[in-house]
Amino acid sequence: MIFLLLLASLGLVSAACPRDTLKSITAEYLLSLSNGTPTFASLSPTNLTYLENDQPIAITSSVLSKGPVKVDFSRSLYDTTLCASYTEIVATAGHAYVIGTRLSIDPSTLKVTKIDSVVCDDGDWLFNAAGSLRYNKQENWDPIPEAKRDTREVIQAAGDAYINAWGDKSINPPFDAKCARLEGGSYLTGNCKLTFSPPFVLLNKRYTIDEEIGAVDIFHNFPFLDKAIARDPGTQTNNMLRVEGGKIKYIHENTVCQKKGCAK
Repeated sequence: MIFLLLLASLGLVSAACPRDTLKSITAEYLLSLSNGTPTFASLSPTNLTYLENDQPIAITSSVLSKGPVKVDFSRSLYDTTLCASYTEIVATAGHAYVIGTRLSIDPSTLKVTKIDSVVCDDGDWLFNAAGSLRYNKQENWDPIPEAKRDTREVIQAAGDAYINAWGDKSINPPFDAKCARLEGGSYLTGNCKLTFSPPFVLLNKRYTIDEEIGAVDIFHNFPFLDKAIARDPGTQTNNMLRVEGGKIKYIHENTVCQKKGCAK
């Protein structure tokens, strides 16, 4: 992966998947969610893994099959190098959700081979779909002018610094002076650094990086938060960050709880 990222930064490889293709496939997923149907045209017919809250399940038992989800808001990242997309979804009507979904696409077939979703609803960490909708709409995630875009390495390094600082207070992530963090439906501004007592090990990282939007999403596990499960590897979470000029501007975190409120 490091070699691929280096080649991409030097302009020596073409995109694994065209951006327009990733947009089209992601739109198919969103339509499927809105219709309450578990299948769409770009799903691999023979090679599909579906994970929901870090657990493998049949797609026919997933949130895609539990009835139409009225999507009030969505924002997507398109990773043309890794051939993946990440979409944050907020639904406030009927059954309220905040969903983060990563689609992995086979560049040779342009079919979805893996769907990885964090599905948050009532009882999950600081869940408040109305708050998530309100604050999402206030933020500016417009494309960054090409001349001002950060490289993949800079964007990923900012994301890694943010989550690695949780267990190592000597790390100083590159925060913008007006950094804001949306955690569930709670919105905090001005101080985005978090630290926790060691040992603190983050496992199972999966990245989606979009240079045009200046953003990275990181799926990973969070130790100790949920008292209902073992400390390690911990509960499923993901963090999406907007990086402008090497500085972290926005952070969105969605975390699943096994028991309401993570049994706190």
